[in-house]
Amino acid sequence: MKILLPDTMELDPALPEGWEAVVVDAREPIPAEHHDAEVLVVWGSSRRHLESAARDLGSLRLVQSLAAGVDGILAAGFADDVVIATGAGLHSRTVSEHALALLLTLVRRLPEARIAQEHHEWSRELGGLQPLHPEGRLTTLLDARVLIWGFGEIGQTLAPILAALGAHVRGVARSAGERSGFEVIAADDVMSALPGTDVLVDILPASPETAGAVGREVLDALPDHAILVNVGRGATVDQDALLDALEDGRLGAAGIDVTDPEPLPADDPLWGAPRLLITPHGAGGRPVGADERIARNVRSLTLGEEILHTTAR
Repeated sequence: MKILLPDTMELDPALPEGWEAVVVDAREPIPAEHHDAEVLVVWGSSRRHLESAARDLGSLRLVQSLAAGVDGILAAGFADDVVIATGAGLHSRTVSEHALALLLTLVRRLPEARIAQEHHEWSRELGGLQPLHPEGRLTTLLDARVLIWGFGEIGQTLAPILAALGAHVRGVARSAGERSGFEVIAADDVMSALPGTDVLVDILPASPETAGAVGREVLDALPDHAILVNVGRGATVDQDALLDALEDGRLGAAGIDVTDPEPLPADDPLWGAPRLLITPHGAGGRPVGADERIARNVRSLTLGEEILHTTAR
């Protein structure tokens, strides 16, 4: 039995007896001598690599993605009997870390501090005696009201970190309830929650239902001092509406790690938006626990047990 590993990162999963691991070029079609593979691991794989796998791997039983999103895999056209497993949870800590970095950078006004430093200016506006909660600006996470839209594993990892810094955190999911000790409101109730939100963290996946979810109506409902952080998918935010909200002063600031399209074209006006921090999809990019996840799901496949984080099709 054969498993194909991508050459985009070093992997060494502990496989059950009888399994052979082969590293293949994740950008190229799969060589004919490996068309007998039963498991394919996907990480940074090109479209033609995935299309080749869907077309040529006649014995394929499992596609194990190391990314949380599997849009490209689903679009490749794998047979219905091929199990597709996501990398959900492998990026929870790194994406949470990045979301926190974006948020604290904006809350503590580090971009303005960097500009002042470049001018050799000791900014009295940024330092010295300051009110804890100045009118019209968020300057601390103490008592900040944070709404995390997309309260999966990443959201549930980020929430206690923000709470430890003094924020009041709620999640948003398809249905209301409680997850990991945090109140969760239903997505249908988001609009009523936005006027009382200081920070909106977008961790939504890309789907027809979430396309442009953070649009003009959502941005207009937020207080003028609110901060938006997007570490989900670029397509979930209406970028024209975001640009307008920042230029008109209807949004305090935004930090986004994802855009639509990616890379963001050099002439896109979003680059010049005021109070906007853009990072080049760097929140994840380094799955934590990949070997263990691969080994666990290959073992489950071998024994006929439940495979973790499968995607319904």
